[in-house]
Amino acid sequence: MITFIIYLLSFMALLGVLVTIHEYGHFIVARLCKVHVQRFSLGMGPVVYTKMDKHGTEFALSLLPLGGYVSMITNKLIEVEPEIRNSLSEEQIKNTFDSKPKWQRASIMFAGPLANFLLSIFIFSIIFLNTPDPQAVSVIKEQSSSIVFKDTNEFIVSGDQIKSINSVEINDPKDINLELLSYAGYSGYIDLGLQRNDISDPVNVSIKVNDYLPTSESQANPLGYLGLTVENKMRPIVGQVLSGGAAELSGLKPNDIVTKIDNKKILFAGDIREVVSSIPNSTALFSIQRNNELIQIPVKVGSLTNEEGLEYGVLGIAFGTSRTFIQSISKGIFETYNLSKKTLQFIGKMLTGNMGTENLSGPIGIAEMAGNTAQAGLLPFMYLMALLSISLAVLNLLPIPVLDGGQLTLLGIEALRGKPLSEKVENYIYSGGAILVGMLMIFAVFNDVSRFF
Repeated sequence: MITFIIYLLSFMALLGVLVTIHEYGHFIVARLCKVHVQRFSLGMGPVVYTKMDKHGTEFALSLLPLGGYVSMITNKLIEVEPEIRNSLSEEQIKNTFDSKPKWQRASIMFAGPLANFLLSIFIFSIIFLNTPDPQAVSVIKEQSSSIVFKDTNEFIVSGDQIKSINSVEINDPKDINLELLSYAGYSGYIDLGLQRNDISDPVNVSIKVNDYLPTSESQANPLGYLGLTVENKMRPIVGQVLSGGAAELSGLKPNDIVTKIDNKKILFAGDIREVVSSIPNSTALFSIQRNNELIQIPVKVGSLTNEEGLEYGVLGIAFGTSRTFIQSISKGIFETYNLSKKTLQFIGKMLTGNMGTENLSGPIGIAEMAGNTAQAGLLPFMYLMALLSISLAVLNLLPIPVLDGGQLTLLGIEALRGKPLSEKVENYIYSGGAILVGMLMIFAVFNDVSRFF
């Protein structure tokens, strides 16, 4: 019962924030354009609570927590329900939504998705500001013998670091699978830019693929289907230095890059642990890159005793560097842009049949994800919120009538024609859009239910 309550509350909190931000985007820009908002509702269906503000806008809480809406006064609404005039001032009647210039109407429509994009940037920035940059790289561990290279001289060596895919730079290991997923259904060559340990210049190899990632199972492991097994390793960059520890006493500083310990070449953070743990209470010569300058520092390694009574060496450092406020915002903007682009690509892959539609989740799937991440902690829950905020923004910008993108498309058509479509045609379009969205929702719920069987 407690678990069910956690899942329910997590789902309501998640959806509540996303919908509130989205609708508030529409609302605040409508207000700026002096369009009268009749109702701002969180949820759909019967209204269970209302409160009127000084501008005559009714803020409502509706029964079904699946969406929300901003109801603006339009000339068409006044024509259909003339009694509404009695509750409106002359100023409000004059400032209907459809009386506004096209750029203002477009701004109001676009403001909802924009608010979701801004929410994602904000959340990602908070996450990046409060978590260390792991400074990780993906290192190839094993490769399949079935890999076909474009050139007979090309090969991959265990320990190669993946730096780019088809010229797209990889700065975070998690971006590798995202980038590869965008090639689902592709036939041709996938170019990998590799950093090889004994070569300073990048190495490029081209792997031949045919109908790449054809199934949902293969899409769960794009690198594996390519024939590669990788492990993520941290770069040997000093993050935090423990006060009073061996590293601080010896003069090591945050952002120092360890390149050698005595004569042992250091490639990753794990190499430092391996060497240091084997030389307790010893002095080792550390080769350090600091501010683009190579220096050598003698370090007196400390020691601790494990449960078996054996001594091992310790330095008193942590790996993973902290980000500045500007770096966090910059990465938040890039993350939002990159995931938005990938979301649009994946939607296209689903439409062409190159990506399984079982990846589409409805309210049950979202509730499950919300509950799982909420139990995992605040940051995972916030990360999910940012991801879904991007999905909500991108989906709403699709040119489907009844969605924001559909209305923006109709405004574009109106601008090209010099006049709006006839009311009859618009009704057909909106009805078709509503049916399409309804079918999509039913299909997503079917996907959710089918996962339990």
